[in-house]
Parts: sequence; C-alpha cells; structure tokens
Amino acid sequence: MKLFSPASDMPLLSRREAFRALATTAALYTFPTPRVHAADKDSLPMQFYKSLTEEQHAKICLPLDHPKRQFVSNWWYICPEQRLHTFYSQEQQDLVKQIFDSLHSPEYREKMTWQVQKDLMGAIKNTPSVGFFGTPADKDFEFIYTGHHVTRRCNAHTDKGLGFGGAPIFYGNFAKSFRETKDHEGNPFWYQGLLFNEFYSTLDGKQQEKILVAGAPRGEKPSEVIVKRKTDLPGLCGADLSKDQQAKLLETMARMLACFRPGDVTATLKTIEEKRLLEKLFISCYGGAFDLGDDKVWDTWQIEGPDMVWYFRGVPHIHAYFHLAV
Repeated sequence: MKLFSPASDMPLLSRREAFRALATTAALYTFPTPRVHAADKDSLPMQFYKSLTEEQHAKICLPLDHPKRQFVSNWWYICPEQRLHTFYSQEQQDLVKQIFDSLHSPEYREKMTWQVQKDLMGAIKNTPSVGFFGTPADKDFEFIYTGHHVTRRCNAHTDKGLGFGGAPIFYGNFAKSFRETKDHEGNPFWYQGLLFNEFYSTLDGKQQEKILVAGAPRGEKPSEVIVKRKTDLPGLCGADLSKDQQAKLLETMARMLACFRPGDVTATLKTIEEKRLLEKLFISCYGGAFDLGDDKVWDTWQIEGPDMVWYFRGVPHIHAYFHLAV
C-alpha cells in the first residue's frame, strides 16, 4: 500500500515539510483508494460491523445509551485500547478508510485524510479508534471515528447522509505550528473562518457592534462546549436579520459545511429551515486575544441556539464543534 501524500497543488505544506511529515508517519497504518461497490447491499459501516470478530465486537460495540454517545473532545478515543493499526485486519482498515472518506465531499477527502495523518504527529500511539453505539436492530445504530482533532459519526444503516448522527462532531488542525498566525497557513478548515468574515462584512454598523461580544467564548471542557443554552445567548439574533441576511447566513453555513458529505449537509440545512432555527440562532465573534493579528478578521465565532451549537475557535489553532440533531 502507498502512504497518502498531499497533492502538489494542495496549499497545505511546503514540499520539504510534506516529505518530513510523510517520513515521520511512514510506520503508521496506510490505506488504498476507497472502493465503494454499488452492488453491495450493506452499507460500508454495516460491512465493517459484520467483519468484526467476537473479540472485536465485545470491545468496540457499546450500548446505544452509553454516556460517550454524547461526548466529544478535541482529542479522545472511543475505545482507547483498540486502535486501527493494531486491532483490525488490513481489510477492516480498508473499510474504515472507505467509511471515513465517504463522510466527506470528494473534493475535500485528500485534505481530511491529510489532517488525520498530520495530527498523528509521527506517533503510532495517536492512531484513531472507532466503535459502534447500539446494534443493527436499533434505528439510530451509529458508527463513530475518533482521534486527535477528529470526531465523525454516521448512521450505520446507510451510506446516505442523514446529518452527523445526532451527536457532536469535532474537526480541527494546526498545520504548521501549534500557535498559528492570523492567516492560518495550510489549515484545511480556515476557509470556514473566511466565509464567516464574508458574512460579517454584509452586516450594517449596528449589527456588527452587536455580533462582536466582549469577553471570551464558551469554554472547551467536554461537559460544557456543546451545552445548548436556551437563555443568555450572546451576540446578534437571527430574528434581527433581514430576510436577505437570513438567506445569506443559511448560504454561508452551507458553504462552511462543504467539506462534509453532501447528504449530511442537506439534512442539516433542511432541519434548520423546517424547524425555523434561523430566527432562534445567535451569532457572535470575539476580539482581543481571540483576534490573531488584531486585524478584525475574526478567528473565533459561535452560531448557537436552543437546538444547535457551532463553535469555531482559531486561537492558538482551529478547534470546531458542531452539534445539531436532525
């Protein structure tokens, strides 16, 4: 098998840095190009589930209501002792790679794989871990993929996007250094920050004053970062946006989610529209120490409401949490 390497036109690392990163991870697991067979009756997660040995099943299949079902952090492992490089056959690793790729839009798959490889930091102990919540008899049977700067979830019954499994996901990265500069060079998720700032630029003066919140965003303790607050939400309320601005906000969110599987994005936006969440959302951004370079290109922002939390922090590097049950 061939170790993944970023395409030469991907502005993530210099050529020298890319070779250095590849050299440090050469001992880790690698995967071939994903192969999704239309004729397969079972979804990719179900194929992986059926491939599990009795020992594997006992170790990584958790109850549907397990406490970790709603847990998320910037660096954690659903089954800490069972890692991809040691606990699974090569065929199973191949299936997990196919699942991971299928959860992202085709044009972003290389970048997402690069992020996982980069955040191994050359240490085999940082290899991701996967698991299941529930059984095939459960409607909400879930596959989960966890590691450094990565948590992905999906309904295990289907390869169609249904909206991130109804529990929190995480994405993030530091591309070149732990403390990134204001331009976040090479970070595959900074495009979201630029899109947020594009939306900010369409607001009038009073709206820009309201969206900029003094103090700090929510904390990142796992017990706090995804708490859905019903009152005292900071920032600019979606109800105070014009219809055109609400449409722009929805369009911005769609563009920011573009790295994920189109079906998941569609299901998420449909929920936002059908539940009329736009008018209940509060949008906020943060200056001071949370504005790298003090350039008023906001590195840290939140879009949240009683049913949704989207937290994006760019200091010292990008951490992002998203939680909306569809």
